[in-house]
Amino acid sequence: MFGFAAVMRALELPQISRLEQTWMTLRQRHTEGAILYEKKLKPFMKSMNDGKESCVLSNTSFPHVVPLLSLLERGVAVGEGVEPWETMESGVDVVMSHLEAARTIAHHGGIYRTNAETKLQGFQEREEVMELFHTEFQMRLLWGSRGAEGSQAERYEKFDKVLTALSNKLEPPVRQSEL
Repeated sequence: MFGFAAVMRALELPQISRLEQTWMTLRQRHTEGAILYEKKLKPFMKSMNDGKESCVLSNTSFPHVVPLLSLLERGVAVGEGVEPWETMESGVDVVMSHLEAARTIAHHGGIYRTNAETKLQGFQEREEVMELFHTEFQMRLLWGSRGAEGSQAERYEKFDKVLTALSNKLEPPVRQSEL
């Protein structure tokens, strides 16, 4: 679920969602996938983020904890938009749903562990590769030694600028005078 949530969140970033020509080409070349994305995956992810739906326990080794983490870190992390619980209409209900989901995740921790052990059966970890999965290594890789020492807000801002530059390079923004 964590990988799925990360991919879905990335596809909804403003730098990705603004790429109209790219999306149109993808829809033309991969119509079935585009329909699946628009009709099933996006609504499923939205309902999970809103606390209205949960995933099946039988196949999940890592539950969808992103909304709960976002809720807990909201004062610390710089988000790109309004979270579902920040609206007056359903805010308290969404928070309560996520807290209930957290209780359920904690209660079913054994199932997640068993599922993970089953999926990792036969896996041999290699010591020389383990450093790649350490947070410190990822920070140095993405931000460099000096950048890794900066604040989270500075890293988010820098990453946002890089994504925006890449997006604008792929599809330059349309100027008002061209409309």
